[in-house]
Amino acid sequence: MPNCTQHAGGRLSRAQESRQIEAASDGHYEAPAQLASQLLVLVTQVANTMPTRFSKTRKHRGHVSAGHGRVGKHRKHPGGRGLAGGQHHHRTNFDKYHYGYFGKVGMRHFHKNKAALWRPVVNCDKLASLIPEAQRKGLSTDSAVVPVVDTLAAGYGKVLAKGRLPAFPIILKARYVSRRAEQKIVEAGGVVSIVA
Repeated sequence: MPNCTQHAGGRLSRAQESRQIEAASDGHYEAPAQLASQLLVLVTQVANTMPTRFSKTRKHRGHVSAGHGRVGKHRKHPGGRGLAGGQHHHRTNFDKYHYGYFGKVGMRHFHKNKAALWRPVVNCDKLASLIPEAQRKGLSTDSAVVPVVDTLAAGYGKVLAKGRLPAFPIILKARYVSRRAEQKIVEAGGVVSIVA
């Protein structure tokens, strides 16, 4: 015999449903925009999940171990945890896809002085960009004012000769300058000053 609060089909009546909805909302009316956003979230969640009928668990019903075998079973970490076995049972994978992962190359450098080896390079074609925009305006080969380019202050250790120099002479301050770069600057009417 059906429950007295339900219809014979096991569903609530419309009046009961509306009462439940009112009780759930506690008398607060939600704006349609809020409801729409909640519905959108719900729809995207449903859309992102795979339909149950296509899942592996449905396909494997009636096949006792569901493709995981009776002896080994689907448990724990059969190949070892993480990167275990890179030189043993996973060697093929490491040799093929991660060559050089193990081991060392070259010689060790004791008491390495990184400051002595610090030498970021800048080429001749970038020297004009180190002059502030205001100073660059109106400069030409005939101008009486010659801009000073301090590469050390700009974070560069050595000037190399690639590219064209600016169309006006410059006074270059640098820690290291290649022979060709110095030759280019001097030929263009500039001066090279070596600073420590």
